[in-house]
Amino acid sequence: MEGDYSSFTRDSSDDHSQRGSVASSATLSRAQDVLVYICGDSAVHLAVEGLGSVSVQELGRSVREALHIPDSAQDVFAFWLCSPLLELQLKARHQPYKLCRQWQDLLYRFTEASEEDISQDEPCLQYRRNVFYPKTKELQIYDEGVLRLLYEEARGNILSGRYPCDPEHWTGLGALSLALDEGTDLDRQKLSTTIREKKLSSFLPAHVAMGSGGLLSTLRGKSSRQTGLEQNLMEEYRKISTPAGSSPEPTQLLHQYLNTCHTLPYYGCAFFFGEIDKPVQGILQRVKRKAVNVGICLEGVYVMDVKEKHVLLGLHFNELSWDHSYPEEQGDSHILWLEFDGDEDGTPVNKLLKIYSKQAELMSGFIEFCVELRSASEGGAAAEMDGELSPSQQPAGQDGSNKNGRGGRRGMLRRQSSVVCSRVHSLNTISYVDNGKEIKRLKPKRAASFFTRQPSASTYSAVQVTEGLEQG
Repeated sequence: MEGDYSSFTRDSSDDHSQRGSVASSATLSRAQDVLVYICGDSAVHLAVEGLGSVSVQELGRSVREALHIPDSAQDVFAFWLCSPLLELQLKARHQPYKLCRQWQDLLYRFTEASEEDISQDEPCLQYRRNVFYPKTKELQIYDEGVLRLLYEEARGNILSGRYPCDPEHWTGLGALSLALDEGTDLDRQKLSTTIREKKLSSFLPAHVAMGSGGLLSTLRGKSSRQTGLEQNLMEEYRKISTPAGSSPEPTQLLHQYLNTCHTLPYYGCAFFFGEIDKPVQGILQRVKRKAVNVGICLEGVYVMDVKEKHVLLGLHFNELSWDHSYPEEQGDSHILWLEFDGDEDGTPVNKLLKIYSKQAELMSGFIEFCVELRSASEGGAAAEMDGELSPSQQPAGQDGSNKNGRGGRRGMLRRQSSVVCSRVHSLNTISYVDNGKEIKRLKPKRAASFFTRQPSASTYSAVQVTEGLEQG
């Protein structure tokens, strides 16, 4: 990213604010204060010389030294520029100071934020998990400090609802957090007191702990619901707790927490903001949109409902084609197009999902980079990782042994009760054929792939064009 750079600004009256991670000064050649935030509401305070030209790689050495992170774990984490409006992982050659100077330009380009919000937004510099670090390598980490950093980030994503999970997941994870915070030897009375003093929201996702629905329904059911949640949390904790003198080591609990998070296919994703069309309920109803988070990682793409906290669509890279389009006229949107196998009245068709987002270009480039990384390691760890996915990691209804047609077709996605599984039935998608001129809707018929952007070694197989297709 290139642009016109000047100096940072910082609100010196609020040292604890995320605004102003990097201090401002008229002279950047002398040592300047830099705050690098890490997950868990803490920060590393550095004095950096030549702030205007310091790179991520140089900052990394200072942060690893301050956090006592061994050189063997230097690839686990990366620097991010983050605000409520945009999150960007930086490359080793990037210079945070210069990127912060063009932050408003980036917001205008990649967000729908108002001019007022953009003028008030300021990024913080964060040190957190590298999205390109394979999950399998995390299992080989035994340094408690590194595991703690990974744990704090995962815990934050669980509690905020960014990682949707089922009751058996968030209850077990909450119990592990309780054990890590308070130890494993609390008796029943002390355990109950601790949970109530710290509040359920310290251990369970906010939307679970706070409940949903109207004010009256919340007030009426709050007591009994919270009692039930507390009881479930205590039961899970008692499974972890052990007699005095034989408590599990912290690294064991940290590994257990991260291993559970690894069963969530979107663990470690980079997240982008977008909207999709809601299914039309009636002929005269206007098409409305719903907010979604789009998670992209080395394994695939996951579209999640921001409000309902569940997965709408999850696809591995060998199960999709993609592209992005720019607005053609005033008022049009940037769009990320995802194409995948579908079904209409028992007939296999191709489906298109439109994700409206000014970050569509970022998402498309990110997918392409992940595909290239996987292709480069196809014969090694990446191939092994695909072959060992647990059932909870497989998008619903997919079976690698189900192959027929050109290159092998995957099984159809189907409805599931788990928040982790795809809900294709709730998506407003397009089924189509491509006749070389335009996209035509199906009733339903078979189609060829509309997009050429596919993984080179993909097993994704577009539906074949047939003669005499009926136009919708």
